[in-house]
Amino acid sequence: MIVVDALIALLVVLAVYAGLGVRMVQQTQRGVVFRFGRVLDGVRGPGLARIRPVADRLRRVNVQTVTMPIPAQEGITRDNVTVRVDAVVYFKVVDPVKAIVDVQDYGFAMSQVAQTSLRSIIGKSELDDLLANREPINQGLELMLDSPALGWGIQIDRVEIKDVALPESMKRSMARQAEADRERRARIITADGEFQASARLSEAAKVMAETPAALQLRLLQTVVEVAAEKNSTLVLPFPVELLRFLESSTERATAQAAGAAGAAAQARTAGAPGPAEEDGRGPGADPGVEQLELPQVATAATAATAATTAVAAERADGQGPLRVAPPHAA
Repeated sequence: MIVVDALIALLVVLAVYAGLGVRMVQQTQRGVVFRFGRVLDGVRGPGLARIRPVADRLRRVNVQTVTMPIPAQEGITRDNVTVRVDAVVYFKVVDPVKAIVDVQDYGFAMSQVAQTSLRSIIGKSELDDLLANREPINQGLELMLDSPALGWGIQIDRVEIKDVALPESMKRSMARQAEADRERRARIITADGEFQASARLSEAAKVMAETPAALQLRLLQTVVEVAAEKNSTLVLPFPVELLRFLESSTERATAQAAGAAGAAAQARTAGAPGPAEEDGRGPGADPGVEQLELPQVATAATAATAATTAVAAERADGQGPLRVAPPHAA
């Protein structure tokens, strides 16, 4: 009876000892065993891992990909612009022994290295690269993190810049720059369109010059287009060439009238009688009727009126004045 009790007690002790020496490792973990403070070479995989209850101690290391955000770092770019940049790092442990032995807290160490590298990459980059050309910057930041991470048994999967915060003054300056660039392109497009339209209008003018009736037809077509709006006011275009012609005609008439008045004044001053004054009778006078002698002032006024009438009778095509008979020829 005593022997049976001793065997039962031994079995219980062995069962407890065996239970204390069994550890479970998850699929996403790897186990590192320390025996009396010294790490063993073998890494325990997922499942049940047997260790010595008193001599060994098991530490589990997560081998999943860790997403670690990098706090926003403020720095000055190479073109002297103050920005705040935050990023994210994706890494995982590939060597659990190095991650446990070579560094005290690999997560905290990666965070500090990432912040330092981000500050360094900001100082080496320009603002335009941070905003529009981030792929080379991401690759450079990943290379800067790879150097210490490989010694800690960590593999960097990816590094990306999430956001770039700019000062409000810089945002307004960039907005003005973009607006000015769009306005410049709009002006260039408008000028190009006007140039092409002027070329077409020049060709159309040459065609209308060969057929003057086409200009009148175009004028009528414009009137029809304006009248289609059912407007109470109709605006008709007036050719500038006609205004110039009238202005030049008026200047010539004024000059000729002044010349005729001057000639009459000279003749009056010289006192030379005209053909109509030799016998004291006017042109076309009746011999049986006594003619009164008109003053010289009236004669000069009559000459000026005749000259003005001759100038006003010029043809509209500008080929010279028409021949008009003097008043006494009637």
